[in-house]
Amino acid sequence: MIIKVCGITNTRDALVALDAGADALGFNFWPGSPRYLKDTAFLREVPANCWRVGLFVDEDPQRVRDIMEEFSLDVAQLHRMNLTNLEALPGLRVWWAVNVTTTVTQSDLDAIPAEAYVLDAPDGALAGGTGKTFDWSLAQGLGSKILLAGGLDATNVGHAVEALRPWGVDACSRLESEPGEKDPAKVWRFVEAARKAEREFL
Repeated sequence: MIIKVCGITNTRDALVALDAGADALGFNFWPGSPRYLKDTAFLREVPANCWRVGLFVDEDPQRVRDIMEEFSLDVAQLHRMNLTNLEALPGLRVWWAVNVTTTVTQSDLDAIPAEAYVLDAPDGALAGGTGKTFDWSLAQGLGSKILLAGGLDATNVGHAVEALRPWGVDACSRLESEPGEKDPAKVWRFVEAARKAEREFL
């Protein structure tokens, strides 16, 4: 199971997440987020032994491609984009964000040619990172690669994994001491709880 820690804004938090055992790190390139990367220099210090995921919201496809290339990112996680944007990014690994408000079906996902699908809570103004969960029963039985997000931390990731058997889990705001700053203890507890759930349910 893939474990992703999102909203990384500095070298320390990146190294904490990797030391804890995370497989993927998320970096936010949307100016509307409190985790937006104003300073990107640290990205060149992040070890390459993980998936480096760039998060984009309603972004011009060319800018997505430019940023992915500039910082040698592995995956583009796309929020509030349309399929025309996706079709303009051939060759990129894409994780497509779906804000779950009603039942998600396999046919819904089959219509979107992405490597994986990030199922998140309704986003309001933040496009994710709200710390809120969604009703997991709305996304059961899906055959695609599902990265489950939305209000996960050490206290509930086990229940989430048991309910949906996802390909991966993704946490952000509930692992913070303040927006954009991770709490190392919360990161470690989340990863440990996710690995325990993986052993028990997958």
